[in-house]
Amino acid sequence: MPVTSNPLIVQSDKSLLLEVQNDRYEAARDALARFAELEKSPEYIHTYRITPLSLWNAASSGLTAMEILAQLEDFSKYGLPPNVARDIEEYVARYGRVKIVREGDALVLTSADAALMVEIQSHKTTARFLHSWLDAHRALVTPGRRGHLKQALLQIGYPAEDLAGYVAGEDLPISLRVMTTNGKAFRLRHYQEEAADVFYASGSARGGSGVVVLPCGAGKTIVGMAAMAQVQTSTLILTPSTVAVRQWISELVDKTSLTEDLIGEYSGLQKEIRPVTISTYQILTYRKRGSRDEFPHFSLFNARSWGLIIYDEVHLLPAPLFRITAEIQARRRLGLTATLVREDGMEGDVFSLIGPQKYNVPWKDLEKQGWIATAICHEIRIPLAESARMEYAIASPREKYSIAAHNNRKLPVLQAILKRHIGENILVIGMYLDQLDQIAALLQAPLINGQTPVAEREKLYKAFRAGEIRTLVVSKVANFSIDLPDASVAIEISGTFGSRQEEAQRLGRILRPKSDGIMAHFYTIVTRETVDQTFAANRQRFLTEQGYKYEILYESEVL
Repeated sequence: MPVTSNPLIVQSDKSLLLEVQNDRYEAARDALARFAELEKSPEYIHTYRITPLSLWNAASSGLTAMEILAQLEDFSKYGLPPNVARDIEEYVARYGRVKIVREGDALVLTSADAALMVEIQSHKTTARFLHSWLDAHRALVTPGRRGHLKQALLQIGYPAEDLAGYVAGEDLPISLRVMTTNGKAFRLRHYQEEAADVFYASGSARGGSGVVVLPCGAGKTIVGMAAMAQVQTSTLILTPSTVAVRQWISELVDKTSLTEDLIGEYSGLQKEIRPVTISTYQILTYRKRGSRDEFPHFSLFNARSWGLIIYDEVHLLPAPLFRITAEIQARRRLGLTATLVREDGMEGDVFSLIGPQKYNVPWKDLEKQGWIATAICHEIRIPLAESARMEYAIASPREKYSIAAHNNRKLPVLQAILKRHIGENILVIGMYLDQLDQIAALLQAPLINGQTPVAEREKLYKAFRAGEIRTLVVSKVANFSIDLPDASVAIEISGTFGSRQEEAQRLGRILRPKSDGIMAHFYTIVTRETVDQTFAANRQRFLTEQGYKYEILYESEVL
C-alpha cells in the first residue's frame, strides 16, 4: 500500500492525526487505543496524543516499544519524527526499571541502575518512603508506604513494577456454575476468561493488581466473579450504589457456588460483614458533617483478612479511598470500568494504586462479535427560546448551563423521538430534578431519582425489564451498574457539564444485546450556540473514540 494512502500523521509534539474517511481508519483506531489517548474527535480528523502514562499502561500489558513503533510506521503517511521514536523507546523502557520486591518480611526497592537508585534516594518526593540502604541497588521501603512510594515514583517518571506479592486472605472455596439457578447454561465468554487470566497471572506476583476496561453490557461483573473463582479468597467489593450492591449479590448467587449466607451487604441500609462483603463508595466515605475525625467505615478494610478487593466502576473512586488503597497494597486489587477517563485527572493514581490497565477490548470489536448491541448516536440541536436569550446573556457560567439545559423547546423534540420508537423500552435521562419531574408528568412515566427508595427502584427496574413499563425517567443515579438489558433507546435531556465518563455509562444502558436484535439509539438534545452545545462537543469525544456513528440533526429535521 502506498504510504500516501495511510490514515495517520505522527507529529513531533507526539500528537497523532488520524483521518476518519480512510479505509484503514478502524484498524488504526484500534491500534492507537492500546498506547495513545484520544484528545479531539470532530468529523474528519481525530487527534490522539502519546503520553508517558499511555505508554506505561501499554508496557504493563506487555506491549514493547518495537511493537508500538511498528504499528505507527504501518499506519503513518510519512516517516516517524526521530524524537518521537526515541521518546517512545525511553518511556517504555522506564516501566519496571525499578521494582518493589519482598525479601523475607521486608519490602525492598531495587534497580540494576545504581545511579537511578541514588537519584530516587536524593529526590524529596521519594526519599521519605525509603528508610535505609542495603547496597547500591537495594533500599528498604518504609513499612506501610508501598502505595505511597509507587505514587511518588510515578510522579518523578519511573513507575515501579510491583512484584512484592500479596497476602493470601481467608480461604473461600468458590466456583462458577455451569447452570444458573434458573436453569440457563452459563459459561465465560472468551474475552471474560482472558481478562480474568491476565489479571490473576497464574497467581504470580506479576498479576493480582490492575484494571480491566470493558464496555457496559460486556459483563464486567462476570470478570470479577471469574477473578474471585481463581483467587479463592474472601473478597470485598466496592460499588457506586446500593442498587449495584443488590445486583452483585443476585449475580453471585445466580452464577457461583456462593450461598446467600456467605454474602453480606454493607450499605446505608444494612451492615453485614461476611466472607464476601459488598459495599458502596458513599458509605465508606461518610462522616458527620463538619467532623475532622477519621472516616468511621474505613474499619471495614480491616474487618476480615480480605484477599481480593474489587473496585466496580473504578473511574468513580472517591479521593479518600485512594488514601486507604495506598495503605492496603498487600491485597489483590481489581478495578472494573468502561473508561479510565477521570475528569479530575487522577488516572495516574489509578495506575499506581489499583494497578495498570491489564485488559481492554475495543467496543466495536465486541459489537461485531454480537456481545453488545449495535448503536447509533444522534445529537439534536435546537435554538434557545427567544424569551430566554437575554436571561442567558447576562447569567453566570453555571446559570448559563441551567438555562440552556432547561430549554422548553426540548420537550416537543423529546415527544417526537418517543413517537419514532413506540413499543421500545426507553430511558429518558437528565440532571435537573425539576426538569425530570416535569417530563415524568408530561409522559405519565415513573421517575427514579436519588430520593426514590431502593426497594422502589428495584421494583421499577424489574417492571421495566419485564416490559410492564416501556418508558422510565431517570436521574444520574441510573448511570452506573444498572442491568436493563432490553433498553434500546436512551434520550439525554441534560448531562453533567460534558463528562465523558458519564456518556460512557449512559450509552452503556442500551448496549446489552437485544432479544429481538434491534438497533440501539442514543439521543442527546442540546441547545444551540450555548454552553450546552459546547459540553456536547466534549462528550462526543468518548462516543466517537469508540467508533460510534455520530449524527447531528436540527430541530426541524426531527419535528
